Amino acid sequence: MKQLKFISCLLIAAVLLSVSACKSESAKSAKYVFYFIGDGMGFSHVALSEAYLSAKEGKVGSTALEFSSFPVMGMATTYSASNFITCSSAAGTALSTGTKTNNGMLGVAPDSSELRSIAYDIHDAGYKVGIMTSVTIDHATPGAFYANSLDRNDYYTVAMQLPESGFEFFGGGGFEGLKKMGDRKSPYELAAENGYLVAYGQEDFQAKKDSTEKIIYFQQKGKETEILPYAFERDDNDLTLAELVEGAIEVLDNEKGFFIMAEGGKIDWAAHANDLTNTIYETLDLDEAVKVAYEFYLRHPDQTLIIVTADHETGGVTLGRSKGYTFDLSIVPDKNGVASGGGEQDNVENYMEQLPADSLSKAAKIGWTTLSHTGGAVPVFAIGAGSEKFAGRMNNTEIPVKVMEAMGLR
Repeated sequence: MKQLKFISCLLIAAVLLSVSACKSESAKSAKYVFYFIGDGMGFSHVALSEAYLSAKEGKVGSTALEFSSFPVMGMATTYSASNFITCSSAAGTALSTGTKTNNGMLGVAPDSSELRSIAYDIHDAGYKVGIMTSVTIDHATPGAFYANSLDRNDYYTVAMQLPESGFEFFGGGGFEGLKKMGDRKSPYELAAENGYLVAYGQEDFQAKKDSTEKIIYFQQKGKETEILPYAFERDDNDLTLAELVEGAIEVLDNEKGFFIMAEGGKIDWAAHANDLTNTIYETLDLDEAVKVAYEFYLRHPDQTLIIVTADHETGGVTLGRSKGYTFDLSIVPDKNGVASGGGEQDNVENYMEQLPADSLSKAAKIGWTTLSHTGGAVPVFAIGAGSEKFAGRMNNTEIPVKVMEAMGLR
């Protein structure tokens, strides 16, 4: 009898040790983190883009994006401290600091005290940091990761804090703050004083990236204050968000690890205009950037974490309009003006018209409810080390906390 009890105890101990080992194996800290934010990208934006991919193939269905295929999925509420419908600066602050603030504020609490972005904590822990966007680098979402401002529209103040962050990589359309600089010091001057080189376009970046520890990667000269061109409209030589992520990996990859925040900022801009074509193409463009991170993940699956989420939903887009059970995305044109259903796009007039019921959306039976943001929850997709933390329902303030936990940081 005693022998049976002894054997039972041994078996229980073996099971406990096995469970402990499994937990230890699954609890590896993320060494490389990609934090993608699709500005304005709600659940319907994802569904719309997937339905478009199926329509291109002549099918009724939903063709998964790279990030919507990730094994972990959750949803995040987006309200700010002052409004149920958040603005981008309040949402960006929540996603970067884990604290709610009022609409219009950036990196500061409702009482005006400064908040600290997780990017600074991660950087202080020895990781390299990269911040990039498809709009200007001093806009709300990227700015929330390095700046503090009572007014999100004070782009000059935001821009001047970028070089003081010490983060190794920045990339995007340029500085919006140059338009409000006047006779004051330029952010380019301050960047040079803080050891940054500025690269203009792909060739210049490749020539400079190995000769500096800190770099700012903008598009070609002459476009310093502009967003990256829309995916639907850009030329082959135009800079893309995917290329920014590739460049960031080249600069940041090291033995300690890195943190990358990449914003697909023009999803929001297109949805504000109720522009069906660009809303789809910008969501797909974000997915192209995620694919770059996913390729990196495949090389380091036990050490890489990828999160894809949004700051809020924009436009209130619906797959269906007024009544009926159909919509038709086969009439959405490609870059050559040819619809996937065949034929030139001359039967749908002014598809870029900035109205709630623009002609292409009407013809496609796609609805819009607003030219602004909505208060709906947004998706959260994740894969890799610590990704299980991002399943289920959460507040947007929980996401940066979970990122820190996944990295084994406080």
